[in-house]
Amino acid sequence: MNDSQISDNIARIQERILRAAERAGRAPQSIALMAVTKFHPAEAILDAYHAGIRLFGENRVQEAQTKYPPLRDSLVGSRLHMIGTLQKNKINKALGIFDALEGIDSVEVLEAILARLSSRTEPIELFFELHTGEESKAGFPSLDELLRACDLLASFAAENREEGRLVVLRGLMTMAPFTTDERAIRHSFRMLAAAKAEVAQRFDFVHFTELSMGMSNDFEIAIEEGSTLVRIGTALFGERA
Repeated sequence: MNDSQISDNIARIQERILRAAERAGRAPQSIALMAVTKFHPAEAILDAYHAGIRLFGENRVQEAQTKYPPLRDSLVGSRLHMIGTLQKNKINKALGIFDALEGIDSVEVLEAILARLSSRTEPIELFFELHTGEESKAGFPSLDELLRACDLLASFAAENREEGRLVVLRGLMTMAPFTTDERAIRHSFRMLAAAKAEVAQRFDFVHFTELSMGMSNDFEIAIEEGSTLVRIGTALFGERA
């Protein structure tokens, strides 16, 4: 896919975001568009950047490590999120590459991240992932487990003032089931929105504002249900190689 096709796709996606926001009575600028670059080459990343994209997502540490460091000087002002499940043995590498880690799905992984914050000088943003019905089973299995992680993070920040400044709970993320059943998709997104409201009521996380939900097949529904960040790959770049 060439740069003009990617630019056209971005324009179409942004138009759909605008229409979905209007239906929900929301400001379109409250919704960020992430380009998911899994299995797509560096050339596609640069084309998306030149077309105005500043937020990118990768599923795997190893792939991100291969593609993004050589592009750093060409992607000024951009941010990179890890949106896949993070294995503990990849945390050190992830902290050296990503600006945000979205797939945090266990207290054990959170503990491992907190133990390694000294490797960073800039804050790392975290998104806790809640399992809401997707087949992969990724995410905290229940709201109670997610709240346990919130407790741990709040305690860590209170007890470790210097390191606590290096970690920020930015929001929650989920994957809806891959289905044509709109009710099931909406139920998934509403579960995450309810979880966000519960976390906001119980904890004083200053920067906790984001709902990362919605992909190529369901992002308009996600926006109608409150998403602030949609993760788009196929609709932007075409089918993966």
